[in-house]
Amino acid sequence: MIAYLEGRLLKKEEDRILLLANQVGYEVTIPAFVHETLQGKQVGDEVALYIYHHQTERQPKPVLIGFNLEAEKEFFQHFISVDAIGPLKAAKALTISIRDIADAIESNDLERLKRLRGIGPRTAQKIIATLQGKVGKFTLIRKGDTPERAQMEDFTAPVLDVLINQLGHKPNDAKRMIETALKRDPSISTPEALFDEVYRGEKDQ
Repeated sequence: MIAYLEGRLLKKEEDRILLLANQVGYEVTIPAFVHETLQGKQVGDEVALYIYHHQTERQPKPVLIGFNLEAEKEFFQHFISVDAIGPLKAAKALTISIRDIADAIESNDLERLKRLRGIGPRTAQKIIATLQGKVGKFTLIRKGDTPERAQMEDFTAPVLDVLINQLGHKPNDAKRMIETALKRDPSISTPEALFDEVYRGEKDQ
């Protein structure tokens, strides 16, 4: 069973990456909150992930789901113990940090859980009923334990410079435009794609 992979990034898509480790390419499904931490990674960069390996008789094709921390993987195993939440549904649902999801469960915050992708009121209630009192330690995951989005400065800086110094936007407005564009499309990883998304968003207003 594959539990950890470290290798070179070959391809990055919205919900998965292709990772080359020991001359073998592994397709790894990436939850949205993990994908955000990989924004600064380019093809050829080193990536290390803890892996949840899912394979059953009904699902003979192996599914690998990647996390930055072993604690995130452990929470995921709790999460899929909830009735009607399988690994792929769970991976799609994790659109915010594990810390925040665990906090929502422990604080009985049904509304926050309903904002997870694919999670309706009944499933949110099941999550709280099943996991409340069991995931408190995951609320203690330090924000600094996962790679910061500061890595993205490599490609956001040129766009910020153009918006401020060439197009006349105030620094705070320019930063807001960039942050909004990245929220709309978290897969952006180049200055060109970011500028296009900023332009698209401002044009639609």
